[in-house]
Amino acid sequence: MEFDRLVVSFLVDEVVGGFFISVPPGHVACIYDRGRGVLPRIWGPGLHFKIPFWQVAKLFNAQIIEYSISDGFDFSKNKEALGDEKVFVTTKDGKDISVEGSILFRIDKHNAPELWENLGENVVSKVVRPFSRSKIAGLFSDLTLDQIKQHRSEVENIVKEELNHYFKDRGLDCEGFLLSAVKLVNAKGSNKVVVSDEVDDSTK
Repeated sequence: MEFDRLVVSFLVDEVVGGFFISVPPGHVACIYDRGRGVLPRIWGPGLHFKIPFWQVAKLFNAQIIEYSISDGFDFSKNKEALGDEKVFVTTKDGKDISVEGSILFRIDKHNAPELWENLGENVVSKVVRPFSRSKIAGLFSDLTLDQIKQHRSEVENIVKEELNHYFKDRGLDCEGFLLSAVKLVNAKGSNKVVVSDEVDDSTK
């Protein structure tokens, strides 16, 4: 849980105090100036100067992060945990299914100052989780079960493009959506797997 918190908050604890900011590879830093607010520029990997006490530095992870949608995922104790419960959807042909997968995303480092100023540290609870649940449910409800089974790669690409459209305006980039399992849910709540990584691997 602490690792999730560290990653999902994009390492936003104040970094090296005093006069310098140490930015490791794969990260960028932003500065809050007590007189001018969040400065519009970013600092890349390396050692950078800042005014102690007057300026506060925040470090953002600019690497690709995996957000897992899976059965039994629990984020009740940490709303910024990197994941969500499986999404339940009724397909176009009336089948009740559950969808599991992974979203790969990263912050748009050039928009990190705007992201920090507008969303703070709650990127997952304010953007990633609500938008991903809504878009996955909406897109899968427009497809039949056969379309999902027969056009898996196209479905993954459609979800990626739709998420990216909404993420872009909020300082994030969706790098991909990987569908791991689609299960048919019957009235008793039991699941029958109709699409999964294991099934696909065995048919190659």
